Amino acid sequence: MFNKIWKHKEQSNFSIEYTKENILQQPVPEHVAIIMDGNGRWAKKRALPRAAGHYEGMQVVRKITRFANELGIKVLTLYAFSTENWKRPKSEVDYLMKLPEQFLTTFLPELIEENVTVRVIGDCNQLPEHTQTAVKKAVEDTKHNTGLILNFALNYGSRAEITHAVKEIAKQVQQGHLSAEQIDEEVVASYLMTRNLKDPDLLIRTSGEIRLSNFMLWQLAYTEFWFTDVLWPDFTEQHLLEAIAEFQKRGRRFGGI
Repeated sequence: MFNKIWKHKEQSNFSIEYTKENILQQPVPEHVAIIMDGNGRWAKKRALPRAAGHYEGMQVVRKITRFANELGIKVLTLYAFSTENWKRPKSEVDYLMKLPEQFLTTFLPELIEENVTVRVIGDCNQLPEHTQTAVKKAVEDTKHNTGLILNFALNYGSRAEITHAVKEIAKQVQQGHLSAEQIDEEVVASYLMTRNLKDPDLLIRTSGEIRLSNFMLWQLAYTEFWFTDVLWPDFTEQHLLEAIAEFQKRGRRFGGI
């Protein structure tokens, strides 16, 4: 990957104020993906249970979704729960499984009013029934909307996604519907969970970690990266504007000159 990586420091000697009006003078990224990290550390800094951090993080999702829609971003993909997150304490996992239901139940009328479409990538069959029900209702109730696509990565892992795609392609070859010579990047991409979405233009990761954590490994091949020390519950519209401003400074050549 020849991505441009920016590291934003939470504490800086100077501050640049970005405005929505200035940002909209240039094209904004069509697809923004965010690894929402730092909820637990946010809570620990305040001597609160980790669940409090996850709750605050959910409020930020609502705020950033609304603002992304105002900016004209077409797709917002949020890494909400990874296939590795099942390793966390059961009490925390149980709480995390309640968040989609709480979020979508309270936020769904606003999503519908704002013309937002809800989609999900990941293996939802392993999610609790109450979580699946809330997700399916949100997807169904917003499927005719034409605005921002709010794409949740739930029980998602990129290696599992790619492995599943390879198996499905192998089945097509075995059944004679596809030859090995026909397999190219477009074919592989057509078997991924994001097959109906363009690849992300901009990836944001909060909390100071600089890694992908098994997130959209195929799709991020030419995505611009922006890392920040800001913990997700502290992430604001101004941080999103800053990330987009940095993105707008880039000349994306996709391997060309």
